[in-house]
Amino acid sequence: MEPLIACISEDDVGDNSFEEFIGTLLPELIDASAMAQVERLKFDEIGGQIIPMSRLQRKMIFEHISQYERQSPIEALLQRKLLSERGGLRSLLLGSGKIPTAASARTVTPLTILKSTDANPEVIDALYAIRTTPYDISFLRRLQGSLQLPNNTCLAVDWENRTPWMDLMQDVRDHHALMFPEREQPCEVEGFVRYVTLERWHLTQVHNILARAFWAGIDVSDSLDHSPERCTIIAIYKKMVVGVALLSSPQETYITYLAVRPGWDNAQIATSMLYHLISLNPRKDMILHVSINNPAVLLYNRFGFKAEEFIVGFYEDYLDSKSRASKNAFRLRLRR
Repeated sequence: MEPLIACISEDDVGDNSFEEFIGTLLPELIDASAMAQVERLKFDEIGGQIIPMSRLQRKMIFEHISQYERQSPIEALLQRKLLSERGGLRSLLLGSGKIPTAASARTVTPLTILKSTDANPEVIDALYAIRTTPYDISFLRRLQGSLQLPNNTCLAVDWENRTPWMDLMQDVRDHHALMFPEREQPCEVEGFVRYVTLERWHLTQVHNILARAFWAGIDVSDSLDHSPERCTIIAIYKKMVVGVALLSSPQETYITYLAVRPGWDNAQIATSMLYHLISLNPRKDMILHVSINNPAVLLYNRFGFKAEEFIVGFYEDYLDSKSRASKNAFRLRLRR
């Protein structure tokens, strides 16, 4: 396309001054510029306009990122993207003498070309024979956790209650932000408590909670064989088990264990688990034994459990001699 001035002859200008003549062309020039901008206009996924950066804006962003001693992966990717832009920033940088050096490209290192070696053909054949990677040793497992999320149905979700553990973690983050304001602060997204039924991947954490609340060596793996959808309630925060409530079987409806992880008490977790356990077994009497000085007695009383028997030394074979819990127990029953 030829320049605009080259298309203007002296006859076109006539006796008018240059300012008057160019003034008549400005509206047409502005309209053409606007139409060209509209043609280059792009839109993102939600319909927002994407306006291309000018050469000056790209140069300022590049110089700002280059000042960082340590660059994040996003910043390094943006720097390489700016350098690869055709025509604009690359020629501007090269023309100004600011050529990126090995010292400035800290996050990018050249790959060495490997020479052919005498590899063991059996090893090569074994590598090419691999078709899939098991989840337990895959990179996806490292990103999402040791086990995939369970497929069981969520009975309830608690978005409101806060536990002492949540408040403590928030205080730790606030203290860190005050002590080290210049550091990049961690972004922790608070979750919610889910109430689900027992699955095999819960067992390790469940045994740890029961060992803390009662005594070591408790194994409830057989609960998976006795209708776990009716006899087990597990409280989970993200991927951490914070509470457990178990029945012996749908026929006996004996509450064997009810416990909450330390730091997660006073948040209605035990109350919710007991409520769901009772709801899953309607028209069934429920029985349990509880130490006479256990505060859980008050919880059971609120649900209508009544003491039927006082048993001396019921926990004598289980509790440690130094335990503060009484070895005597009440036998409670909820009649339906």
